[in-house]
Parts: sequence; structure tokens; C-alpha cells
Amino acid sequence: MALVLSSLLLLGLCGNSFSGGQPSSTDAPKAWNYELPATNYETQDSHTAGPIGILFELVHIFLYVVQPRDFPEDTLRKVIQKARESKIDYDKPETLILGLKIIYYEAGIILCSVLGLLFIILMPLVGYFFCMCRCCNKCGGEMHQRQKENGLFLRKCFAISLLVICIIISIGIFCGFVANHQVRTRIKRSRKLADSNFKDLRTLLNETPEQIKYILAQYNTTKDKAFSDLNSINSVLGGGILDRLRPNIIPVLDEIKSMATAIKETKEALENMNSTLKSLHQQSTQLSSSLTSVKTSLRASLNDPLCSVRPSSETCNSIRLSLSQLNSNPELRQLPSVDAELDKVNDVLRTDLDGLVQQGYQSLNDIPDRVQSQTKTVVAGIKRVLNSIGSDIDNVTQHLPIQDILSEFSVYVNNTESYIHRNLPTLEEYDSYWWLGGLVICSLLTLIVIFYYLGLLCGVCGYDRHATPTTRGCVSNTGGVFLMVGVGLSFLFCWILMIIVVLTFVFGANVEKLICEPYTSKEFFRVLDTPYLLNEDWEYYLSGKLFNKSEMKLTFQQVYSDCKKNRGTYGTLHLENSFDISDYLNINEHTASISSELESLKVNLNIFLLGAAGRKSLQDFAACGIDRMNYDTYLAQTGKSPAGVNLLSFAYDLEAKANSLPPGNLRNSLKRDAQTIKTIHQQRVLPIEQSLSTLYQSVKILQRTGNGLLERVNRILASLDFAQNFITNNISSVIIEETKKYRKTIIGYFEHYMQWIEFSISEKVASCKPVATALDTAVDVFLCSYIIDPLNLFWFGIGKATVFLLPALIFAVKLAKYYRRMDSEDVYDDPSH
Repeated sequence: MALVLSSLLLLGLCGNSFSGGQPSSTDAPKAWNYELPATNYETQDSHTAGPIGILFELVHIFLYVVQPRDFPEDTLRKVIQKARESKIDYDKPETLILGLKIIYYEAGIILCSVLGLLFIILMPLVGYFFCMCRCCNKCGGEMHQRQKENGLFLRKCFAISLLVICIIISIGIFCGFVANHQVRTRIKRSRKLADSNFKDLRTLLNETPEQIKYILAQYNTTKDKAFSDLNSINSVLGGGILDRLRPNIIPVLDEIKSMATAIKETKEALENMNSTLKSLHQQSTQLSSSLTSVKTSLRASLNDPLCSVRPSSETCNSIRLSLSQLNSNPELRQLPSVDAELDKVNDVLRTDLDGLVQQGYQSLNDIPDRVQSQTKTVVAGIKRVLNSIGSDIDNVTQHLPIQDILSEFSVYVNNTESYIHRNLPTLEEYDSYWWLGGLVICSLLTLIVIFYYLGLLCGVCGYDRHATPTTRGCVSNTGGVFLMVGVGLSFLFCWILMIIVVLTFVFGANVEKLICEPYTSKEFFRVLDTPYLLNEDWEYYLSGKLFNKSEMKLTFQQVYSDCKKNRGTYGTLHLENSFDISDYLNINEHTASISSELESLKVNLNIFLLGAAGRKSLQDFAACGIDRMNYDTYLAQTGKSPAGVNLLSFAYDLEAKANSLPPGNLRNSLKRDAQTIKTIHQQRVLPIEQSLSTLYQSVKILQRTGNGLLERVNRILASLDFAQNFITNNISSVIIEETKKYRKTIIGYFEHYMQWIEFSISEKVASCKPVATALDTAVDVFLCSYIIDPLNLFWFGIGKATVFLLPALIFAVKLAKYYRRMDSEDVYDDPSH
């Protein structure tokens, strides 16, 4: 029943579901950031038997030994084809051959069944004749025991053999009890299992509309992203254009800016140099005048009479000879002026080169704002198109008959659930009858084996080796009686038990080999997928049933496999043959309007690069002549002393010589002159040295600026020409390329989104995994695991116990002679016997 209902569930969903299209691949594109919310199902995909599974595996091994042949696909196909015929002619050779193939496949089961039937037929007859013989004091019925030399050994062998057989029977009975209990407990779980499956099916029904809503909601996410790029067209498109232009323009502007800075530095250096030269001329004149004055004073002092007297005369002569050193550097007053170069640089600076460079920078930085201002109308048009596409997509989803289909399927699920719940009590009632019958059968076998155990126990415990057969004790005699009671019950019930074993064996073994095993290996689906099998007019049954296109390959195995992989119903059933969502979600059709709007996007940009005035300024600066100035002339003077001698050393030396003279006017006047020379050093020489240092710095700046000036300017002008040519020749292509890139980005959002819609509807929406799980639950779990496995374990255990009753009763009859009290016994005259 559950198998039929679950199969109807699968075919019902197949026959009533319509969804979206199927992409070429079942793998989601890696570029998507969208993901449908995960759906959690309650029912497990697989069933585990637990520790008892070992017993089920033993039964499967036994069945493989009995029936080792492969699943008869061809034979089953022919049987189904024969079943479609209104009248079967059994005399036809092909019918006879088919029957022989069935017999060949069922040979193992038939052989076991025949043996079981022989057991059923012979055991009552043997029991009847055995009973008659016993009544006639035959077959061990005579209460007289022959004394044998090996009697002790035989008794032990019979007892051990019976004990072993009883243990084997007990294991079989245990398997019967376990199987009987498993059927009852598993049938009780059927209601919970069915509720779990129906809950999953309702989850599928409830989640599908939510998935559709989620898909629609993602359009707003896509549109918001596009709107964000449209609102940021200044940074996206304008920034892209700016990034393309920067490498070719910014370095030129940077070089020009550096040159403008160099011109300013040159002007400052020339101004500093010019003022320094004027200062040096004045300071050198003052130094010369001061030194002349101090030399005159020293000559007057040296005219003192003391200078004519030795040893003072020697000191005065040395001082007189050193006066020639007190001269200023005349070349400082002869350094050339830089007024001409300064005038030329000032002429260059009349053109605001730095401002022109800033204007060039500004023309580049204004590109994003100009792009935004020039594209306002186009952006507004694109937004209108995007809003209309949202309406179109919403209309497409409205055309999908999802709600109607879900409503119909919901009714079908509700009816099926009601039917199952209505019939489950009946199934549970039948299960209680089966459980009670199984309990009686197992209890009956238990009773028989208990009699054997009691017989062995009483016989072994009550046996007295010194007692004669006629004098055996009550306990030993009771053991023998128990054994014979067990024998009687065995003859009475074993054939009835074998009838039950044969019936359950034939049913359970065939269901296991023809349904459970091929369902697990998917061979069963290959039979159903045989062309023209289920309907002689349809090549493929499912495609003929769903689309009336039987030539389209849609197989049960493919549908089941896709559902197990949690694939969407649309892609699983190839529903594009009845509702091709690709026609409704045509990417080119929806993006053409966006593309046409974006193609009308025009951007005009004017980039300012220096201009003629700025170019002339650079050329004039290159021609100003600072690179041709004789810097060595200036640098040579910066390394010389402003005076012919170090005045400070000269003053100290003069002071030392004065101290060597006798005290008097000469000594005092020389000291005053030494002090005057020190003052000249502080007031005249040090400022000149500072000016020379300033001159040195200015000259170095001019050297650096003028070094390769013409080549630098020519290189800048060449770069400027290249940049200007790039702008003139490539600005249009740059704008076009960046506009295409921008258009591709905007359109790409919706291409990705629509491809994701198609993929989601095809592969994800309304995934039919709960239906495949329901089918697995019905066949693999309910039929095979809940019913057939315990049923097979039941006949396996009971059958083994029943078969071993035959040797058990033989050994019990033989052993009873050694435990029961005999009416007579053998008497020997010879005491040795």
C-alpha cells in the first residue's frame, strides 16, 4: 500500500508541476552572489537497521546462495509485455521459453519450496506410521531395552547431539522472536515516518512560493546596484575615463609643475645672487678703506724713535714688512652682474605657468563632474527602463502557474495523507494479528524445545549407572517422558510450521530479489524505462504521459536520480518542452533596451594642456642663458679670503710683537691697531664671508637649475606634444571604450540576474527531493526494511528450527530408551554379562 501511494505521489508531482527553464549545466555559475534560502527536511535519506542488521545480512547471504542469479531484466520485460496481452497462448514456443526462463531463475526458490512441501507431506505420514508402530510395540514402543556393550557411549552421543540440535533450534526461535518484535515495533513507527514525509512535502509546497518571492526580491538588489552605479556615474564612468588619461597627462603636468617651481627657484637664486653681489661690492670697498686706514696708522706708529734702537728695530721691521698683506680682494668688486638673466627670468614669470598647470589639473579632475552633468538625461532614461524590466519579470513569474499547481498538489497530498492515516489503524490491527500468530508459532517451538531441554536435564540428573532398566528412578523416567512428549509435539505441529515457512519464504524471497535488491541497484528503473514497455504506443512512458511526446527521453531513473540530488522539478522533468522559461526570460530582449539607452550616452571632454603662452614661457626660460653663465668665476671667489691675510691671526701676531716691545707709546699704539684689525675682522670680513656663502648657495641652485635646461625643456615640450596628440587622437576612443565598459557592467548585472533566475527555477525551485525520499521511504524503508527484512528473518529462524526438529526427534526417541523405566530387561546366567 505504501509503495503504491508513494509512487502515485511521484507521478502526481510529475504530472502537475510546471516551473522554469533548464540551463545547460546543473552547476550554479560561480559569479552569483545570490543563493536561495536553504530548505531543511526532516526525513533522513537512509535507514540503518542497527545491531540487528547482522541477522538481516545472514538472511541476505542465504538468499544469495539459494538465488545467486542476476536480476532478470529481459525476462521481467517479457512478462510485463505478456501481461498486456488480452489472451495468452500458452502453446506458443516463446511462451514456453519464457516459462522455462522463469523456472530457471526461480530454481533455487522452487527447490527449497519443493523440499518444504515434501516435509509438509511426509512428516504427518511418518508421524502417523510411527504412532501406529509404537502402539503395536514396534519402533521402540516395546518397554524392553536390549543391553549393548556400547550402550554408555551411545547414550552420551545421543544426549550431546540432541543438546546441540536444541541449541540450534533455540537460535532459530530467537531469530523468530526478534523478527516478530521488529515487525511490530517498525509498523508502529510507520505513522511517524509517514508524518515526517508529509511534513517534508508540505515544506516543499510552502517553501516554493517563498523561493519565487525571494527570486523577485533579488531584482531589487540588482536594480539597487545598477542605480548605485548610475548615481555614481561620475566616479564609475568619469573615474574610468580619468584613470585612462592620467598615465599620459599627469606625468607631463607634473614635469611642467616641476619646471615652474624651478623657474621660481631660479628667480629667487638670481635675486639673492644679485643682491649678494651688490653687497659684496660695497663690503669689499669698505674693507679696503678700513685696511688702508689701519695701515696708515701702523706706519705712523712705526716712525717712533724706538724703532731705530735695537732690539725694537727688528720687531718694527718685521711689522713693516707684513703691512703689505693688509689688502682686500679686488676681484670681489669685479664679479659680473646677473641683472640681464634676472630680467629674462622675470619676463618668463609674467606668464603664470603654475596657474596654467593647475588649470590642466583642474580640467582633468573636473571630468567626473562633467560626465555626470552631461549624462543626467540618459541616466534618467536608463532608470525608467530598469523599472519597466522589473515589471516584465514580475509578469513572467505571474505566468508561471505555480500557485495553481501547488494548490492541486496540496489537495493530492492531503487526500493521500488522509487515506494513509485512515488505513494505518487497519494495518496496525493486521500487524497485531501477525504478531500474535508469530508469538504463538515461536511459543510452540519454544514449548517443544523446552520439553527436550527438560528431558535432557531430568535424564542426565536422574540417571543411575548402577540401576537396571527396570529399576530406573522417577526423575530419569520423567526425562524420557519429556523427550517423548517433545517428539509427539514435533510430529503434530512441525508440518504446520513448515507450511507457514514455505509461504513466507516464497513471498519474502521473491520480493527481496525482484523488488528490494533491484530498487537499491536501480535495475528496477531500467526495466520501467524500457521503450514501449508500459505503453506500446509510447517510446518513453514519462514523456508520453507528461508532454504527449514519447520520443523525448525522460526516464524514471533520471527523474529519481535528479530528485535525489535535490534538483528542481523543472530541470528534472524537462518542463521546457511545455513552458520554456528561456522564451520569457530572453536576456537579449530585456537588455536591448538598456543597451540602446546606454548607446545614446555621449560625453564631450576638453582637456587643457598649458597652451601657447605656457609653451612660450618654457622656451623663453630655456633661452634665458642661466645654463651658459660662468659659474666658476663666482665659485672661485667664494673659496678665497676677503683679505690678503687672516686678519684675526695678523692681529694676534701684531699684539704679540707689541708685547715684546718695551712699555711706551709704540707698544700702546700697536696694541690699539691690533684691536682695530680685530674689529675690522668682525665688522667687515665676517659679513663678506657670509655673503660669499650665500653667493655659493645661489650659484649651486643656478647650476642645478641650468644643468641640461635646454634638454629638459625640449623633453617636456616633446611630452607635451605627445600628450596633446594622445588627447586629440584618443580621447574619443577612450570615452567610447569606457562607456562600453560601463554599459557592459550595468547590463552584466541583469544578465547575471536573469541567468540566475533561469538557473534557480530550473535547478533549485521546487526541488523534488522530498518526493524521492517519500519513494525511498515507501519501498526501501517501509516495504523492504520494515516488512520484508523481518519477514525473511522470521521464516529463516522458524524454518531452521522446524527443519532441525526432524533430527531432534530421532535423537530424542533413541535417547528416551536410556532414561525411561522398562517393563522388562535382558537376564544373563553368566554374571559377567
